[in-house]
Amino acid sequence: MTESRARSFGAAAAAYARHRPGYPDAAVLWALEPVSDRPYPQLLDLAAGTGKLTGSLLPHGSVTAVEPDPAMLAELRRHFPAITAAEGTAEEIPLPDNSVDAVLVGQAWHWFDPDRALPEIARVLRPGGVLAALWNGDDARVDWVRGYHEAGRWDATVVRAPDEIPELPAHPLFTTPSVYAEFGNPVRTTVDGLAATLRTHSWALTADPADREAAIDRLRAYLAERPETSAGTFELPLVTDVVRALRK
Repeated sequence: MTESRARSFGAAAAAYARHRPGYPDAAVLWALEPVSDRPYPQLLDLAAGTGKLTGSLLPHGSVTAVEPDPAMLAELRRHFPAITAAEGTAEEIPLPDNSVDAVLVGQAWHWFDPDRALPEIARVLRPGGVLAALWNGDDARVDWVRGYHEAGRWDATVVRAPDEIPELPAHPLFTTPSVYAEFGNPVRTTVDGLAATLRTHSWALTADPADREAAIDRLRAYLAERPETSAGTFELPLVTDVVRALRK
């Protein structure tokens, strides 16, 4: 199931590009802080998807994108035709040794095999370079946000627990422990917009269509009763989690 979910996004590449949130500038700046003094750093967006993180990296250096799904990669190239983009995985990165100053992973670290990915990422990183993983997720400290996940009853954990602190696995080629920061990333949306975003999540892409739409119907019924969301446009309280470590 994990493999099928990891490879499910290509069928919804255009919708993913349209509906998934981007990343706040403050989160990107924090991720890149250890290499901010390097002149025009070489940045790798690994498992880049449709380029939701790629665009945020462009002001900060020369960006290369690597993505395993051909449909997602085609969507990225459509949005960012000028950058270097290649098909590849975290476990087999199509770049030379010591070629980048930072490897950034948006919304994808949980799909990697860390035993293979960490030494491969270390291979392409220069000494002192950054590995940073970023995730956008709903803020589970907010009552109605927890409620809509409970109402939907989809078979996935798409929001971390409020007391959970993300971290990267320990590896001898990287500094340990990894360090963590959280950034607010609220988005304005509607019930239709939230439903469209949820349909780009792996649980929805791999679910039986009837089960998926039943979950969306439960979501709609719940949000119709909540004062925070029943009036039309509302603010969805997202947070961006960032964890980073340095190449020794």
